[in-house]
Amino acid sequence: MSYTGPGFDPPQPRRSRRGPLTVALVALVPGALLGWAVYAAVGGSGGDEGAGSAAASPSPSASASSRTSSPAPSASSEDEKPSASAAAGGPLKGKVVVIDPGHNPENFKHTAEINRQVDIGTNRKECDTTGTSTDDGYAEADFTLDVAHRMRALLEKQGATVKLTQDGDRPFGPCVDERARIGNRAKADAVVSIHADGSGTGNRGFHVILPGAVRAGAADTRAIVEPSGDLGTRIAGNFVRVTGSAPSNYVGGGTGLVTRKDLGGLNLSTVPKVFIECGNMRDSKDAALLTSGAWRQKAAQGISDGIVSFLRG
Repeated sequence: MSYTGPGFDPPQPRRSRRGPLTVALVALVPGALLGWAVYAAVGGSGGDEGAGSAAASPSPSASASSRTSSPAPSASSEDEKPSASAAAGGPLKGKVVVIDPGHNPENFKHTAEINRQVDIGTNRKECDTTGTSTDDGYAEADFTLDVAHRMRALLEKQGATVKLTQDGDRPFGPCVDERARIGNRAKADAVVSIHADGSGTGNRGFHVILPGAVRAGAADTRAIVEPSGDLGTRIAGNFVRVTGSAPSNYVGGGTGLVTRKDLGGLNLSTVPKVFIECGNMRDSKDAALLTSGAWRQKAAQGISDGIVSFLRG
């Protein structure tokens, strides 16, 4: 899923450097951000530095073809199966987490429905999109649902009540406005929308998308901007720590954090919510990670650890 255009407003937090400042940062930041401080101190885990090019919007045909070409990668022996129900106890007992697997594996069969315009507060946008895919045909919608299942298992073991906006159990969608309403109606303590980007070759890494302050029409995000920023920062730090992946080299200025005001799923949310683009499906190196069951388990663990850190304060 590609994110550029109107409302793109990347924050520019300062990064730590080698030397005594690193020690000071590690002492000051929460434990959940230790991995982030270490990443900044060593200058990143890969050689992909620089601004890169703007993300390109994936075409619907890419995702449609993915449903008829290569099957989803087989699960690794390290894969964790989703649990049937939440744990009776645990540190997150009483907490509600909504996981929003981006897109829907069957969206490509329902182009008229997903192209329908819906109100996102600031303007009107498509109900949903097909998402993107790797060059070998692994669909973003399959990736997001797999990671969501892994996250559900991990969070339920911590005692959380976990709800998915869709579980491959509907013909298309839900639309972006309905996805927001699902989290709102659940009175979720945290909502995370899972995605993978469709940018150009050489553009690598993850980024977390935070809501900007919006007050227009049905949208009013002012109350959730601060807690969502905390949630997103903790997820980013833990994602680095667990997966070893670097923040995006093409958006976010190397911080892994991007603020947006043009996404209905964020604009219409009344509870803390962020998006995460786990990597770029159109880059062969990132695609090798995204199609690995073992790496998807790490991604799920990193995101979940960030949520746990946020909910435990």
